[in-house]
Amino acid sequence: MNAAAPTTKGFGASMSGIARQAWPVLVSQWAGIAFGVLDTAMTGHASAADLAAMSLSISVYITVFVGLMGVVHALIPIQAQHFGAGRFDEVGRAWGQGVWLALGLALAGAVLMMFPDMWLSLSGDVAPEVRARVTDYLRALALALPAALVFRTIYALGTAVSRPKVVMTINLVAVGIKAFLNWVLIYGNLGLPALGAAGAGLATAITFWISLSVGLWVITHDPYFRRFHLTLGRPTWAAQKELLRLGLPMGGSYLVEVSAFTFMALLVAREGTYVSGGHQIMSNLAALCYMMPMALGVATAALAAQSIGAGDLVLARRHSLAGMALGLIGAVLTAAVLLVGQPLILAAYTDDPEVAAVASTLLTIIPLFHLADSMQCINSYVLRAYKVAVVPLLLQVVALAGLGLLGGWWLGFGPGRGMLDGLRTLILPGSPQGAGTMWLMAMLGLAFSAVLLHAWFWKVVRNFHDA
Repeated sequence: MNAAAPTTKGFGASMSGIARQAWPVLVSQWAGIAFGVLDTAMTGHASAADLAAMSLSISVYITVFVGLMGVVHALIPIQAQHFGAGRFDEVGRAWGQGVWLALGLALAGAVLMMFPDMWLSLSGDVAPEVRARVTDYLRALALALPAALVFRTIYALGTAVSRPKVVMTINLVAVGIKAFLNWVLIYGNLGLPALGAAGAGLATAITFWISLSVGLWVITHDPYFRRFHLTLGRPTWAAQKELLRLGLPMGGSYLVEVSAFTFMALLVAREGTYVSGGHQIMSNLAALCYMMPMALGVATAALAAQSIGAGDLVLARRHSLAGMALGLIGAVLTAAVLLVGQPLILAAYTDDPEVAAVASTLLTIIPLFHLADSMQCINSYVLRAYKVAVVPLLLQVVALAGLGLLGGWWLGFGPGRGMLDGLRTLILPGSPQGAGTMWLMAMLGLAFSAVLLHAWFWKVVRNFHDA
């Protein structure tokens, strides 16, 4: 593939363009993650058992949802390259095929969530009241999954054609709806029974279906989207094959990233309800911080893919590097906020002093963790803009699943338990042995992943320019 004539846009212009597209994505992602924040904070004020159930339930749901969401997100580079090349009808056809894919994936995901004992078998002796709450919460979220995944096709469309404010607006309204429904269903207001964690799951399901309905109305009535002739059509194997060829390794990468948190939560549950609750606060905060590099990665990948579709490889590379620079700046600023605001953060999450004490020992590592997470995130998104997904998946398996997750288990709960206590005590003083070790190894795995992915990015860029 030959590069088009060099663009006149400079590095600063690329950074500005990414920032303009990233901020609505960031607000949208924060609004989306606010569901988990609301569930964690509101159930944390209900009871320690509800908070522990939320820790386990969200870990399972996020594993299923994020892995399937990654497959659907193959639409972003595919549609963005069509958009950059001016193939507007192909954008619309790809969206319809994405809807069919999302529905099929939702069915498979719902089945996995209907059998929580399969997941809880990794957690040892889970208290019966916690186990019952996990079951109710996950079954409620199974109802939410079809709406959540189909809504991601609307998200992918808006991102690919540089109209991210559509989803941002819907998600912001959805947060208000979710907060109200949580207040009603978790605590039993307005004459309804208090459902605790199960009420949070039911509130999520109702909110997702409302969001999907509004999103479909918008993209079928907004004049900007008419050029794409959006149509559901019939599912075709050729289109599904294209989506799956890119989407399966993308989903695999998403799954590798999130499964580390899932299995961490399941293993940490062995150390008791208070440790599990403290771990959940740490996980939720890390996920909230992750939205910044994810938004920059999504925006960077969309603009880079549009440039590739237009044949401007110089601009694609410039967008990629500008996104990485913005990610580094954002990570440093976020780390500073986390260090200064720790007391307020803990107060917002829980009233339980024992849960807060555990969380405070783990939060000391989050600035380093977030920096490594940011860099590996943006590099992985940029590679997807070039439709490169298989090798990044393999690199992430080695770094995140191998070094991070398996290494964390081996040193925190397995035969090597205690071998890392010196380093853990230095970086996370006072932390639980298992949970602290796993967070430390997760951070090292993310840093290794960032290095590997960035090296592969330069190999891909050279290959594109030489082709």
